[in-house]
Amino acid sequence: MGICDSTMGLSNTLFVMALLLSGVASIESQAYFNKTGELPCHFTNSQNISLDELVVFWQDQHKLVLHELFKGKENLQNVHLKYKGRTSFDKDNWTLRLHNVQIKDKGTYHCFIHYKGPKGLVPMHQMSSDLSVIANFSQPEITVTSNRTENSGVINLTCSSIHGYPEPKEMYFQLNTENSTTKYDTVMKKSQNNVTELYNVSVSLSFSVPEAHNVSVFCALKLETLEILLSLPFNIDAKPKEQDPKQGHFPWIAAVLVMFVVFCGMMSFKSLRRRKKQQPGPSRECETLKMKRKESEQTN
Repeated sequence: MGICDSTMGLSNTLFVMALLLSGVASIESQAYFNKTGELPCHFTNSQNISLDELVVFWQDQHKLVLHELFKGKENLQNVHLKYKGRTSFDKDNWTLRLHNVQIKDKGTYHCFIHYKGPKGLVPMHQMSSDLSVIANFSQPEITVTSNRTENSGVINLTCSSIHGYPEPKEMYFQLNTENSTTKYDTVMKKSQNNVTELYNVSVSLSFSVPEAHNVSVFCALKLETLEILLSLPFNIDAKPKEQDPKQGHFPWIAAVLVMFVVFCGMMSFKSLRRRKKQQPGPSRECETLKMKRKESEQTN
């Protein structure tokens, strides 16, 4: 049987299997962005049929073929260009691995298994799987857009996280002091890359810093899975308490007065000593009389 025969048989089987798939439940499958996803088929080969007697293929929700095994050999004739070189088949687990998963790959996939008999393809098994794709957001990061000034306790912060999927549920700031915890809900800004479909998100906040307390600011990103990513703490030290201008001047004014009083006292003390030295006292007068008496006696 040639390629044309296999293609015609595959087309007919796709039509039959589309009818059989109505009402078939899907299983959930999850893959990370740029990693490998698995599309299981869960075929129980109870009759131990060889792959040489089977036709196995997967197709996406748009009826594009990802991978085909025709009688045990890979057939690229029906594989769509976007999937070529991106798949590998695990025959032990009947699972197709899709490599380098992108956000665009999310959706529903179907696997089909048929027996290739003398009368054509006979459907044996079919299964659906819903593939979801996730990309981990970066850890939220807080940056200062405007520091608080001397005359104002207001500070402006921005928090951002990039390259994630799906869109997060919430992003907010949380302020912790010694005595309280305050949550600030803000409007989350988001942008989506047209090629990768990954999201970048950010929030901004302006708030008054409590003067008497140290503050730790956190940024929280709540994902669709309800998991919360926290930023590193942004710490703000309490502002030093300003002194009363009058109280601030009093110490040096008092010091100047004390020095002035001490200086005046020293000058008065020196002035008194000088006056005492210049004025003759009783002891000097006695010495003078004694000297005169001696001189008079010697003369006589």
